[in-house]
Amino acid sequence: MSVFYRVAADFVLVAHFAYVGFVLFGQLAILLGMALKWNWTRHPKFRILHLTMIGIVVVETLVGITCPLTIWEQRLREWAGQATYSGDFIANWLHDVLFIDAPPWAFTVAYLAFGAAVLLSFIFYPPKKAHSPEPTA
Repeated sequence: MSVFYRVAADFVLVAHFAYVGFVLFGQLAILLGMALKWNWTRHPKFRILHLTMIGIVVVETLVGITCPLTIWEQRLREWAGQATYSGDFIANWLHDVLFIDAPPWAFTVAYLAFGAAVLLSFIFYPPKKAHSPEPTA
């Protein structure tokens, strides 16, 4: 059963990494889209999902909640009999990239600043509905 928990913990870590990647690279794509006139970066579903995802991080930070993905991964590793965040190479590498050693206030400032940047880009480069093809006569 410990193998199941270890694999589940690795899966949660990869999901967490993907979440962070979507928020970071999504914002980069939005900024590039603004400069390069990429219409897909104004798609409402993409933009609302992106804003919601960073909004969740900001709210967690302001309320003082530890991310559920972090908690789940730690529990699964404990149940697998592993020390928290030990594991195979990929799991350790992803963990080291995702969890930087810094004081808690630094993360709060970073999350709030990034959330503000996303909100500002949402305001100054708002989503647009895709143009419908014009009916032919």
